Amino acid sequence: MNRQLNSFLVMTRSGDPSALALGQEVSAWLLARGARATLCEHRSTRGAACQFPEGGFDAVLVLGGDGTFIGVARLSLGQGLPLLGLNLGRVGFLAEPAGDWQKSLTALLAGDYGLSRRVCLAYDVQRHSETVCSGRAINDLVVSRGELARLIRLLVLRDGERVGAMRSDGLIISTPTGSTAYGFSAGGPLVHPEMEALCLTPVCPFLNNFRPVVLPASGEISVVVEDQAGEVRLSVDGQRSFALEPGDVVRVRRAPDDLLLAETDKISYFAKLASKGFFTER
Repeated sequence: MNRQLNSFLVMTRSGDPSALALGQEVSAWLLARGARATLCEHRSTRGAACQFPEGGFDAVLVLGGDGTFIGVARLSLGQGLPLLGLNLGRVGFLAEPAGDWQKSLTALLAGDYGLSRRVCLAYDVQRHSETVCSGRAINDLVVSRGELARLIRLLVLRDGERVGAMRSDGLIISTPTGSTAYGFSAGGPLVHPEMEALCLTPVCPFLNNFRPVVLPASGEISVVVEDQAGEVRLSVDGQRSFALEPGDVVRVRRAPDDLLLAETDKISYFAKLASKGFFTER
């Protein structure tokens, strides 16, 4: 049993009338039960997102799909607030069914919910000893080629020690939470989301000379762009992108703040994997 929650920031998916309508219904329902609710549309644009509103909240409710949830999660890091997603998207791996929202919110008001703590990533890009880009990631960071189908050469180090080099389409650095996303599609492992770890997964490596690896979340990963025959980019959670140059170093470490997920559906990790098609039986 956790503490009862009674003050909520309700974030809705941008430009979605159904999400806005549900947000208004949720806010009215909470207010009728003596709780406080502040409704806010999550407006995300290329390379930027709306500012996190100021105010004292106990939790954040996210109405949308996994993409909206991840965008709101990046904004909320450092606030110390648990997030609960109500899924209006297709996959909904990070959210609970929107059709059960009254049951979920009743549990939050009563303190009948669990908390799942998730490792997140902090990154910066060093260019000629200057930081030219920095931020946080919930799911993954991807160093990859641009539009042309040309391999890029990357050198990977951990705390200054050489891990290996590769010629590939790119490299995915994912959190356990993000291991079910792009990393899994590229042949990476499934990692329990509450583990303190990160995953390195190459994308189409030439001669397959760099295997997926799971590492402790402590320490710093450095990815050096050694050369390039074309464009190289850094992608953050599949939502932001930054152009890299030869010699750039992408430094990745555990973010100082973990993501907190409020959970009320009582569905186990393995049952959720099975329901999303990760485990199938013939």
